[in-house]
Amino acid sequence: METNLKTKLFVPSGDSKQEIKMRESIISDIYRKWYEDHPSKSVFNHYLNDFINIRFVSINETIHHASRSFLSTLAVLQIDLILKNAYQIGEPVEPKEGNKNQKDFSEIIIMECPLIGIETAKLTVGVKKKNGMKIQYCITAIGV
Repeated sequence: METNLKTKLFVPSGDSKQEIKMRESIISDIYRKWYEDHPSKSVFNHYLNDFINIRFVSINETIHHASRSFLSTLAVLQIDLILKNAYQIGEPVEPKEGNKNQKDFSEIIIMECPLIGIETAKLTVGVKKKNGMKIQYCITAIGV
């Protein structure tokens, strides 16, 4: 992770409510530090040849989904690597009907990024209807 947290980081690996809450807090801290290090709130992705932007929905969705899994939380630690190097798999898909967090997107791009020790991270990117801006929607791990 290019974004360094100054303290030694312990990521709990269990599935108790307390451990999930601790992982939510870790992910929140990662994004807070990431925002400090990236005033533009975006990173250029080489494969899309465009910027991927981080917004409130990015943080919310990732905290909600990635905190449920130890490996997904570890993937978020490598947020810069994932945003820069993820590549698109398949064609973009329609946003999920009835999902209020996806209502502003015209399409959803599913991307992957290989990571050492985790195998693969999944990056979901939404394309805004209004302006075509690419917004990071969620980061999770999909393999070991």
